[in-house]
Amino acid sequence: MKRKTVAILFGGVSSEHEVSLQSAAAVIDAIPVTKYNVIQIGITKEGSWYKFDGISQQIKDGSWARSPFLKRVVVSPDHLKPGLILLDEEGINYIQVDCYFPVLHGKNGEDGTIQGLLDMANIPYVGCGTLSSALCMDKVIAQQLVSSAGICTTDFISFGRYEYQFEQVQQWATEEVGYPVFVKPARSGSSYGISKAHDEFELKQAIEQAFTFDDKVLCEGMIMGMEVGCAVYGNDYPETGLIGEIEPSRDFLDYEDKYHSGEMKQYVPARQKEDILKMVQQLGVQIYRILGCKGLARVDFFIKENGEIVFNEINTIPGFTPSSRYPKMIEASGIPYSELIVELIELAMQRREVSRIESI
Repeated sequence: MKRKTVAILFGGVSSEHEVSLQSAAAVIDAIPVTKYNVIQIGITKEGSWYKFDGISQQIKDGSWARSPFLKRVVVSPDHLKPGLILLDEEGINYIQVDCYFPVLHGKNGEDGTIQGLLDMANIPYVGCGTLSSALCMDKVIAQQLVSSAGICTTDFISFGRYEYQFEQVQQWATEEVGYPVFVKPARSGSSYGISKAHDEFELKQAIEQAFTFDDKVLCEGMIMGMEVGCAVYGNDYPETGLIGEIEPSRDFLDYEDKYHSGEMKQYVPARQKEDILKMVQQLGVQIYRILGCKGLARVDFFIKENGEIVFNEINTIPGFTPSSRYPKMIEASGIPYSELIVELIELAMQRREVSRIESI
């Protein structure tokens, strides 16, 4: 049987460019080459697309973008010639692609933009679709949709730059939830731009910082409890891995604790009663369906001391190194990292096949 060609997309123009490089290098190292022909497509911080023929270590350390093994490419939107258009000295050539694997965290990768481009190209891709990706990326809209389904969410207030009035936010913080308050850009990942404000002065500073990442900000009341994640995968009949718990080494889980200090602790399964963990799995699948997810997503929750489960946020392209939270939870349920990659590619191909049959 002819090997399918999978194009791994990495890098990107978001603030999470470096995180993407680590995840993509891990995927490339683990994907079974006996089963798939792998093409590496890097997107620079400036937004240029290249076919990269070097080794994964160059992706991991960021030197790929200075490599001589680069050829400019663009995605072909032509359904009669799907795949990639290779631009070099010899002219224009087409590269057939059977499936894209976006390993692009944050804006322009996880927010529906790249998914819309790939939908136009009419080639299957790993992960959630255009609308679902956009909904999940916006923490405010995700909270509103989940809350409307009767699932407990954090107490929050949100506002755009044009409507922002600090006095109203300060009143909400003081009279409704109390300090400390978490301040987040509405559409950012990997804890970029997130602050914990303990008073009026810190709250104002935190909001100003969040606005440098996005023009929409979310403020949330603090939840005392255990932080857990639910790794969900599948299309119409999603399944979950074991529930994982994180224990930050700092006041809260920030970017440094996630990716540099190495001091954050993970526990899989989470140190919680089995019936509560099963409820987290059920809620994870329910939220996955509410938000129209396909392929994969990590749904994060808080578990209060009284056992109440509170939705926190959802990530449609979570960190994807073997030591990242999502693969760890799936691995603990019996699916090794390399097999998980195969499963996600096959789920993408199945969606394409179902779509093709329904269009007949």
